[in-house]
Amino acid sequence: MNKRKKAVLLIILSAFCFAVMSACVRLSGDLPTMQKVFFRNFVALFFAAGVLIKNKIPFKTQSKKNLGVLTVRALAGSLGMVGNFYAIDKLVLPDASILNKMSPFFCVLFSYLLLREKLTMFNLLTILGAFTGALFVIKPTFNNADLLASVAGFLGGMGAGLAYTCVRYLGQHGEKGPVIVAFFSAFSCILSLPFLIFDCRHMSLYQVLMLIGAGFAAAGGQFTITAAYSNAPAKEISVFDYTQIIFTASMGFFIFSDIPDIWSFVGYIIIVSMALIVFIHNNKKEPQPSDSPIT
Repeated sequence: MNKRKKAVLLIILSAFCFAVMSACVRLSGDLPTMQKVFFRNFVALFFAAGVLIKNKIPFKTQSKKNLGVLTVRALAGSLGMVGNFYAIDKLVLPDASILNKMSPFFCVLFSYLLLREKLTMFNLLTILGAFTGALFVIKPTFNNADLLASVAGFLGGMGAGLAYTCVRYLGQHGEKGPVIVAFFSAFSCILSLPFLIFDCRHMSLYQVLMLIGAGFAAAGGQFTITAAYSNAPAKEISVFDYTQIIFTASMGFFIFSDIPDIWSFVGYIIIVSMALIVFIHNNKKEPQPSDSPIT
């Protein structure tokens, strides 16, 4: 198996893991969103700490500037997760998932605004196309009872996009992946802890198991997507991350009897089409290097 094929399999596995996480979050029942965020990150923190200890990586930043960017990454990622979890609880799973998948387009936008990376007319048009697709999913009218949850899911995708932009900067400035994951998980736990103290509901064993499952699935998704991008550039494999929509739609239908409306399907088609156009454009723009077998 060459590196590109391995990367494709890993990113599809990551998409499946995050779909399982979404299902577990919904299955954990009527618990406060911040309580779900805390337990999801608490499990992920143990994973990240284990990787740091196993590989003898010190838990420290390379510079004071990186610490500031790490904090922004953790705050944006935490708020993005809150929006995503709230949407998961209130919307059909595919709607919550596709709104979270606005993050790559926001990442391009924030990379231009914060990292001064080039933003072409092609980038701008695909971002506008994706926003149009998101409007079909959100359905911004006062008659939409799920408008608040849809907006929360959209803002969750924005937060994730800002977080990924920060991760890009940190990776370019020497920060190791396990340190970034551990810092984010610890920050999210600390951020959500006050809410947990003042509004913590009793959980059954089933709910505890579902939240532990969400944490394990999220950790699996984080590590597999990191491994995927270490084996192939984003332009070659990022579109396969949208297989999460297929997984969440299947789980939503068979587990929760979720059936999105016709406008949501139109939105899915537009957003995934924009991602596919970007994928094709990026792979035509530069010739792909020949794949070398993994040893």
